[in-house]
Amino acid sequence: MSVLEDRRMTNKSRNSASTVQAFIEASDHPLKAEILSLRNLLLTIDPAIAEEIKWNAPSFLTSEHFATMHLRAKDSLQLILHLGAKPKGTVAADAIVDPDGLLTWLGPGRASVLFSGSGDVDRKAGALTAIVRQWVNHL
Repeated sequence: MSVLEDRRMTNKSRNSASTVQAFIEASDHPLKAEILSLRNLLLTIDPAIAEEIKWNAPSFLTSEHFATMHLRAKDSLQLILHLGAKPKGTVAADAIVDPDGLLTWLGPGRASVLFSGSGDVDRKAGALTAIVRQWVNHL
């Protein structure tokens, strides 16, 4: 049984998970394997993290949406870290420890991580996990 199948979910989150799975399966994105790998990584960081399709992409949330995949480019994918649709605060660049330099800051409380090929999610998994754990503390 996969990590995703083993999770205890409410009906809403179970429906959201199947919707996200169907969305990804229907995608013709060349980096579909990386998309699935990133999805699995994010869902295993913390049991409080849930997923749904928002802004026409897989989006991840705890108390608020905080990460959304950007899938428009065909040669890469981005994970946009944010504080939700109507942010109540900001995250300063120096508030997130990022020794590997994964984050590109797009504004206060908004940053992106670029994945550019096969195996890139796996290579960045440890650093991204640490970043996401810090990020959700700002929600």
